[in-house]
Amino acid sequence: MSDYTTPQKADKTAIRNAATVIVLRDRMTEPRVLMGQRGARAAFMPNKFVFPGGAVDPADAGVPLARRMPQICRDRLLENCEDDCTHALATAAIRELWEETGLVLGQKGDWSVEPPDDWADFAAAGYVPDAHPLQFVFRAITPPGRPRRFDARFFLVDADEIASDLDNFDGAQDELSHLQWVPLDKVRGFDLPFITEVVLAEVAARARDRTPPENVPFFHNGTEESLFLRLKGRGPLSGKVIRHD
Repeated sequence: MSDYTTPQKADKTAIRNAATVIVLRDRMTEPRVLMGQRGARAAFMPNKFVFPGGAVDPADAGVPLARRMPQICRDRLLENCEDDCTHALATAAIRELWEETGLVLGQKGDWSVEPPDDWADFAAAGYVPDAHPLQFVFRAITPPGRPRRFDARFFLVDADEIASDLDNFDGAQDELSHLQWVPLDKVRGFDLPFITEVVLAEVAARARDRTPPENVPFFHNGTEESLFLRLKGRGPLSGKVIRHD
């Protein structure tokens, strides 16, 4: 049995690690992505249509995985990072997908440790989280001045890898409403955050490519300027500077 400590109250002004999941369905024919709408009273991006996702919880680091992410994705996640949070990001992505949509990214099996409270229902359903289908495709840091700031990693998942019914959202919590599969060619008609539009362009370009990307876009928002970089595996980061007015 694993001993999990009680999480400390989060500092809402700090940049928190976060994981976002883009589930892509019918990618070879008529690609669709899973999106939902945030509540009108949400502190972060109210009323916007977004992908499932959220901040990493302290307990996520101790959650077992049936399989890890592909090596190239783990390598890209380690670039420009002080700590190795690849495992926690992977488990957070699977947990957020489960909590916000009720969809299961996992394999049938028993846990080797006692599940944390946020994972109890997932484990009770008979699944161990499986990170191998996660492909790291984008990273973005929320601009300064926002009520919440996240260092968000976006993971693309083929809907064929989901272990549960793709049209059954009965297990979803109430963080997102109007969950639906949105055609890629119609998604820009929804009320989207700017960064979601940028990520969707990357997804559209990769819709029919099932392999993990060799390099990953990184939108780094700093105090005085924004950098659009590439996590590419070797040498210094490359990109262009977007200065703030």
